[in-house]
Amino acid sequence: MKTIDELLADGVSGKRVFVRADLNVPLSDGTITDDGRIRAVLPTVKALADAGAKVVVASHLGRPKGAPDPAFSLAPAASRLGELLGSAVAFATDTVGRSAQDTVAGLADGQVAVLENLRFNAGETAKDDAERAAFADQLAALADVYVGDGFGAVHRKHASVYDLAKKLPHYAGHLIATEVGVLEKLTEKVERPYVVALGGAKVSDKLAVIDQLLGKADRLLIGGGMAYTFLKAKGYEVGISLLQEDQIPAVTEYMERAEKQGVELLLPVDVLVSRTFPDLKTKAPTEHTVVDADKIPADQEGLDIGPKTRELYASKLADAATVFWNGPMGVFEHPDYAEGTKAVAQALVDSNGFTVVGGGDSAAAVRTLGFDENAFGHISTGGGASLEYLEGKTLPGLAALED
Repeated sequence: MKTIDELLADGVSGKRVFVRADLNVPLSDGTITDDGRIRAVLPTVKALADAGAKVVVASHLGRPKGAPDPAFSLAPAASRLGELLGSAVAFATDTVGRSAQDTVAGLADGQVAVLENLRFNAGETAKDDAERAAFADQLAALADVYVGDGFGAVHRKHASVYDLAKKLPHYAGHLIATEVGVLEKLTEKVERPYVVALGGAKVSDKLAVIDQLLGKADRLLIGGGMAYTFLKAKGYEVGISLLQEDQIPAVTEYMERAEKQGVELLLPVDVLVSRTFPDLKTKAPTEHTVVDADKIPADQEGLDIGPKTRELYASKLADAATVFWNGPMGVFEHPDYAEGTKAVAQALVDSNGFTVVGGGDSAAAVRTLGFDENAFGHISTGGGASLEYLEGKTLPGLAALED
């Protein structure tokens, strides 16, 4: 895989460089609530602009249905990118139409433009290869060189991620090069003990990665909504907690495999429960109690790991040489149920090992809870992409860059 360093060494002054970024930031009433993904692509965009390239940045945001939708406009992301760069960023109001063509044509050396949301064009996500390729041809007409730096999208076989890279000289940006290097440390160059903490809502989202990690990790710590399917598989009452009954056989098999292979698979020993789900907008205090994990009342819901579990998990992370964490331990968005996630994050901060926060809600939790991002070895920009890499899948966006 050729990297941006090789591209810069060859010289890019005056060239139109298409940067496929991941600007899929969370918005609230048009305001960005977490600009982490924009900041992650800054090194690539700035390096190209400083070298005199005409930089064309493109991304998706949300899931519009192949047509323009103001709710998913990239205009706020373009504005924030300009603020972070400290220079004006041009914004095209379409993807490959007249505005995009005129905006790119008007760029001077060292200037940056952002195209409107790529998913406003149905060709971006089309299942039909010919339709996707046709859209990629239109994008290719706007550039001389392709730089892939949207790690959060490399597991998608989309026009701007996969097809376009095959139509232009292509390079990996700084972010993708970094992310791949980190993932190699989690799969091929692992220092032990290797501890993986998995949380989040659905166990079905993590089954494939658990399957792979049972052969690689020394310890698996399970939390979040997915933990209740494990607890149910052990025969415990889980009340009205999040539960995927159809996954119980798979979960049971994984627990048996872990025991046979000598992998510690730890589940919560106590949980915070409540009769009602908290209001995440008002964040009003809730009535809740701590119970042992095998004593969840039938009319209550588990919403966070309890204090004994926090202490247990912190002790299992303390001596780790490598840690991968993906998924919060509870409903961290509400202060009553944030302590479990906070405890895991703090254990990573206190660790002397190489710590990786696996994107998505985990990355959002780190920022929401006020942790210094530099206290972690790496905060990934792609939760789904990271998980699929760890599952051993071929990621189309990376495969296209390797050709």
